[in-house]
Amino acid sequence: MPSSSPESVPTTMARGTAAGLVGVVAMTAFQRLVEMPLTGREESYAPATLVEKVLPVAPRRGRDRRRLNYAAHLAVGLTWGVGHALIAKRTSLRGQRAVATAFGVIYAGDVLGNTALGLDKPWEWSLQDLGIDVGDKLLLAEVTGLVFDRLRDDTD
Repeated sequence: MPSSSPESVPTTMARGTAAGLVGVVAMTAFQRLVEMPLTGREESYAPATLVEKVLPVAPRRGRDRRRLNYAAHLAVGLTWGVGHALIAKRTSLRGQRAVATAFGVIYAGDVLGNTALGLDKPWEWSLQDLGIDVGDKLLLAEVTGLVFDRLRDDTD
């Protein structure tokens, strides 16, 4: 039965945060168990580098930088979840249309932001690098969207 009043923005954001958490766990598991063993890619410290660029944070030990990287990686997933939720709420999209819209907006912002900060040079990426970046984040978007829609359906 549909709810009689629209969901509040904080509630939508909370559902998005939960969906983003599941999405980032799925993406990380895929990276660690499938993508990195297949490609031979080492762990990326791009999330930590982003935080170090925009905040006055400079871990002194390798272990501290790794913790920062994990925290930043988690924050990226949560941000994708909230972004998906707000886009879905604003557009009333669901399913693959919501995933495609959120992916297009958030991924473009991710690449443009990192490029503007001097962290990425996508024009220098190999096809493998591009495939890994798009594939990992598309998995994040798909799982986040699926979970967000399920959480939303449970309240309807």
